[in-house]
Amino acid sequence: MSEKVVKLKVLEFANKVGGKKMGSKGAYTAEDPRYKILAPVVTDEMAEVALVMDFRKPKSAEELAKLCGKPVELVEKLAWELSLAGVCFVNKKEGVDVYWYDTWVPGIMEMMVNNKANVKKYPEIAMAFEEYGRIVGPMSVGKFPVGVGVMRVIPVETAISGETRRASYEEISKYLNEAHVFTVSDCSCRTSREVMGEGCGHLKEDMCIQLDHAAEYYIRTGRGREITREEAFEIIKKAEENGLMHQIPNFDGTGKTHAICNCCGCSCFAMRIAQMYSNSDMVRSNYVAHVDKDKCVACGECVENCPTNAARLGTKLTQINPTKVKPLDNPRDTKWGPEKFNTDYRTNRTDVTATGTSPCKTECPAHIAVQGYVKLASLGKYKEALELIKHENPFPAICGRICPHKCETACTRCGVDQAVAIDEIKKFIAQQDLNETHRYIPKIKHNYGKKIAVIGGGPAGLSCAFYLAVDGYKVTVFEKQKVLGGMLTLGIPNYRLEKEVINAEIDILRELGVEFKTGIEVGKDITLNELRAQDYKAFYVAIGAQKGRSLRIEGEDHPKVLTGVDFLREVNLGSFNELKGKTVVIGGGNVAIDVARTAVRLGSSQVDMLCLESRPEMPALAEEIEEAFEEGIKINNSWGPKRIVVENGVLKGVEFKKCVSVFDANKRFSPIYNENEVIFVEADNVLVSVGQAMDWGKLLEDTSASFNPNMTLQADGFTYQSNQKDVFTGGDCYTGPRFAIDAIAAGKQGAISIHRFVQPGQSLVNGRDRRDYVAIDKDNLDLESYDRLPRQSTHDTTKYKGTDAFKDGRPTFTEAQIKKETERCLGCGATTIDEYKCVGCGQCTTKCKFDAIKLVRTYNSGGASFEDVKPLVVRTALTREVKIIAKNIKKSFSKEEA
Repeated sequence: MSEKVVKLKVLEFANKVGGKKMGSKGAYTAEDPRYKILAPVVTDEMAEVALVMDFRKPKSAEELAKLCGKPVELVEKLAWELSLAGVCFVNKKEGVDVYWYDTWVPGIMEMMVNNKANVKKYPEIAMAFEEYGRIVGPMSVGKFPVGVGVMRVIPVETAISGETRRASYEEISKYLNEAHVFTVSDCSCRTSREVMGEGCGHLKEDMCIQLDHAAEYYIRTGRGREITREEAFEIIKKAEENGLMHQIPNFDGTGKTHAICNCCGCSCFAMRIAQMYSNSDMVRSNYVAHVDKDKCVACGECVENCPTNAARLGTKLTQINPTKVKPLDNPRDTKWGPEKFNTDYRTNRTDVTATGTSPCKTECPAHIAVQGYVKLASLGKYKEALELIKHENPFPAICGRICPHKCETACTRCGVDQAVAIDEIKKFIAQQDLNETHRYIPKIKHNYGKKIAVIGGGPAGLSCAFYLAVDGYKVTVFEKQKVLGGMLTLGIPNYRLEKEVINAEIDILRELGVEFKTGIEVGKDITLNELRAQDYKAFYVAIGAQKGRSLRIEGEDHPKVLTGVDFLREVNLGSFNELKGKTVVIGGGNVAIDVARTAVRLGSSQVDMLCLESRPEMPALAEEIEEAFEEGIKINNSWGPKRIVVENGVLKGVEFKKCVSVFDANKRFSPIYNENEVIFVEADNVLVSVGQAMDWGKLLEDTSASFNPNMTLQADGFTYQSNQKDVFTGGDCYTGPRFAIDAIAAGKQGAISIHRFVQPGQSLVNGRDRRDYVAIDKDNLDLESYDRLPRQSTHDTTKYKGTDAFKDGRPTFTEAQIKKETERCLGCGATTIDEYKCVGCGQCTTKCKFDAIKLVRTYNSGGASFEDVKPLVVRTALTREVKIIAKNIKKSFSKEEA
């Protein structure tokens, strides 16, 4: 293959923009991105015209023609082509078109990437923009004074409204109110990332606002859509609501700019300067976030929305042996080379400091902001508390009744007296969601419109549908059964979770526009390929583990032997209303407990549970075991079924053999029996609850999906994407049987992945929070000074006999009890801010419901025009070298003294 011919005039222009001369030391070559971005669309003839243009000095075609010796008509054509390509600006001045070029960034490169047709045809344009940042980024580290970089963060205006020392150039409203012409365009950084398949899920459309001369240029060249000032303010507001920050091109001079960018920390190339190269000073505002730890409740909203990972969760409790944190170096006084670059900053964000943080948030599978909603409840702000919960869990009323409350097990208060009654607080908050007049319906964020199919109407599928609907997708849930809810509806008895509660929370999904199709089995009634033909772009498979496992022993095929899940399903559907005689339940988990307690309610004269595990090894929750005892159920531990005895077609009972050990030396499930120790237990009914399995049917036939030995679907542990790329999964069909809250958490993560998958050029992992929370070391806490406050409780009036046997008799706390119980929270966690990493965008302040985080004016820089930057950079670089030398001398003295 022949080598590409270098366009020498184009290369010469690239050097001119950068202040270089062809052939001189440091001149750009054809391998430089400054040439590569021009080469696909700029001819040497066009470059000859560009070479006689001036930096920021407009010239007419007639003036340019005199300088380059070409006819005016030809120069007009070539100059217009240059402006269309994005190489130069064009504006009308006294009725005549004038042209000029600007800096590479911000300037030519963004403008070239904003030509959609060219980028589609020549993706190397977008790639060159990205590459340019990786070349100049390392060269700028530590050399720019605060507020004098190519871009500058402008704080969210509400974050500085009470700051008396603020300047007008730090207010977005100043720029919008002073401008007269406005356009909005795609974000060039995110366009570039999208072309490279490295998007972060923040989409590019309608993100960047151009003002006055830039807006005129964008209108004339078709790069942007003209908008009003009011629309510009709405775009700013929506950006803030969606967790984005504001930046302006910063080389126009103090208080001047031609654009406002609404940026994310995970795709913006200016933010890469701050994160990859730790060069925050080059882009920061004059502000730094400060946290009032007395007010902070470690909800984590600021942490998840911080664009630079400056905010992380820590603790505010007193440690016996305080965690020692070594101060981090930064480029202000340290040499900064590639060995210090954080090249993986888009995938290695951390949420927690070395101290650890609140154990309740850490241990919750959905990492709900427990401390946050407890505090809001204490203030009587129940709707705000509900909103906070629903950021992670759309079904608080359901979970308030059936959650295993790992948060309470981990609660630091256990080291003082008893855990905070977190589940009861959540249940009280969620009660208002059951009333149509007080429901919290989230605002739909976007209008993407793409169709997504959720297969399975259980907790994982419903959770995924909720978050996709909130994000703006058209979601259809396909459910094989005639009713929705999956195991919530069909696998949990009514006395634990009443159907009205489930239906009320599902109704909210209907209000969000989710469509439900029940009684349809995908794979049988309709195939995935048929759904693809209907324009469904992705599938979330969450069919649960709805089939009971068998024992594979003699007599199991008798009609009065049922699996526990089949039994509960029939009871919940109303087709099983009575159970006479003695009942044996085989199994020791939570489902087995539900089966046994349901058998009691259906009239069984005696219910015996037998399981392999010893009492301490039983997988059922201790409180559920206690409830079974209270209802007269006998639990016999360490017995495994040998055979089900049937004589002349009549069920007689079950023979059991003694289980000596359930686990082998490696803690793997491997029962060992004493075959000589056998008992016989009479039974008229046998209910087998020894695990659950998936019933895949033909759902994933003719796909690339693969399965584990236990027939759970194989998928990536972070993104939940299966080997069939448009199929995502979560819940019991992926993990095996777990709790509803585990499935709900997986549903949200599935929704995040699907959003990224169906949008072009998005990575499933870049810029995504891995939610790796770490709890504080409770053994290292000084808890002696805390008062002992009794935990609030209610009297359970649940009945297991009579007409009310299937009613939930567990009352909700009163408001007075809520006040008392929320006071017991120790408030373990608090946000900490790395003040060097913080760029002062103020996004954190918009997410805090507790007025716990504010921006404080720490610097006093007004910026500078491009022409004035060089001496400021030289002075800063020299000062930095002195600091580096001084620091190294101090280090050497310290070593000698040691």
